[in-house]
Amino acid sequence: MRTAALAFSWAMAILACLFLLAPLLVIAAASLSPTPVFDLPVGGASWKWYGRIASLEGFWPALWLSLQIALLSTALSLVAGTMAAVAIVRGRLPGAEAFAAALVSPLMMPGLVLGIALLQYFRGVGFTASWPALLLAHLVVTLPYVARTMIAGLSRFDFTLIEAALTLGCTWPQSVLRVMIPALAPSFLVAGLFSVLASFDNYPVSIFLTDVRTKTLPIKMLQYIEEAPDPTLAALSTLILLGTLVLLVIADRAVGLSRMAGTAE
Repeated sequence: MRTAALAFSWAMAILACLFLLAPLLVIAAASLSPTPVFDLPVGGASWKWYGRIASLEGFWPALWLSLQIALLSTALSLVAGTMAAVAIVRGRLPGAEAFAAALVSPLMMPGLVLGIALLQYFRGVGFTASWPALLLAHLVVTLPYVARTMIAGLSRFDFTLIEAALTLGCTWPQSVLRVMIPALAPSFLVAGLFSVLASFDNYPVSIFLTDVRTKTLPIKMLQYIEEAPDPTLAALSTLILLGTLVLLVIADRAVGLSRMAGTAE
């Protein structure tokens, strides 16, 4: 009975993995279609859609904008989220748990609701510049990922190491730079990785804050597929998928996927 239950569990796990990976495999196969429609390359394969990516009008500015917003919002989130996490874990603030819940609450809100709320708020205060509004909106999106990860990391950090460094002659900044930051490097890496990915492919919030000249890559891709539904977007999506896999491999080498998933002891 136990063997049958274990076999059933493995079968369900394999089916779940196939269910999750199937769309990615289909889009990768469609990117090799020799015909100008989304079709699996049953009768042959072609790389021409990958070569066409470089000639797409407006895609490189959109990619550069998405990278700018993702990296800047991640950097700001790492600073603000880490300081907030230190205050929650070590500050003995009244209502620290409620503050922590409010900090990560955007994770539980639908993106469309968050986008509409930010649009109304920015209009209400007279803030109409698209690029800064987009950056602040992505900061709202990425900050919960950093805060949640850093709160977990700081909860396991031994703060007596800071006191030991102080007794050995280090100043507060030196003890933070030489002891605390190296010890929390895996948490910084995981928080930064999740933050970059959450910002880079964000659509539901960004769509309310862009204008004609300021469009992120996900918005540009959706507009393109409405006008010219050829496999070029499948090729671009495959390249983005490969880039994400490279980031995961780097993170696995540096931290370990089990630690990223929170299953490591």
